[in-house]
Amino acid sequence: MRMRSLLFVPGDRPDRMAKALRSGADGLILDLEDAVAPAAKPAARKAVAEFLKAHPNDAIWVRVNPLDSPECEKDLAAVVPNHPDGIVLPKAEGGASVNELARRLTEHGNATAKILAIATETPAAIFQLGSYGGAKRLAGLTWGAEDLPAAIGASTSREADGRYTAPYELARSLCLFGAAAAGVLPIETVFPAFKDKEGLAAYAVRARRDGFVGMMAIHPDQVHVINQAFTPTQQEIEHARAVVAAFAAKPDAGALSLDGKMIDRPHLVQAQRILSQL
Repeated sequence: MRMRSLLFVPGDRPDRMAKALRSGADGLILDLEDAVAPAAKPAARKAVAEFLKAHPNDAIWVRVNPLDSPECEKDLAAVVPNHPDGIVLPKAEGGASVNELARRLTEHGNATAKILAIATETPAAIFQLGSYGGAKRLAGLTWGAEDLPAAIGASTSREADGRYTAPYELARSLCLFGAAAAGVLPIETVFPAFKDKEGLAAYAVRARRDGFVGMMAIHPDQVHVINQAFTPTQQEIEHARAVVAAFAAKPDAGALSLDGKMIDRPHLVQAQRILSQL
């Protein structure tokens, strides 16, 4: 499952959905939660359901409302019969919440949709980031820096220069480690300044450097930059193949010399990860 870029589209804007399919994003997230006003949710559910039905072969996810909201059941009833690739779960609070969503999906007759959990939006969620291992249908973890500040009474999650403050860097790091521990994909959160291409590129490159494998987008113009950042370069691919070949030639070796440098098993793991992204 390739998830370099996941583009959000408001569920009440069907005019934007078809355009989003042409953006080059690896997947769309049709949003029934924050992007849709309460009065518009019924129309948004209908629009999302119709779009899913009309595009059965495209990679489409749906962000539903939180599990404890009465809107969630309405969302699931409307969209699940039309077989989205996955459900994005906001305000997730650990593996138990993912399992509960998986149960509801099965109850609605869907046995295939995966789950992407937004895992840092409440204070309680932070203490559950190590609990996602073995959660049913879980494909990945992502995080957010907007709901959590409001929940704890912080004025902002960012420094004046745009960097995250220490509490939100911690949330980001725990999401990354939680995903790795659970064996699922870590997905970086959005970059809100969609007109700042240079800032986006630096943000995405940093995310990939740190171990994220993809990122969410809020505007179609961000997709190309994100895809480029999360696609291995030809040089990286060639080096990874050389590392794999070197260990294949000497499978009992703990460490080897390659191009004048020592490599060991962690280098092999990293090389295999790069090649798995092709």
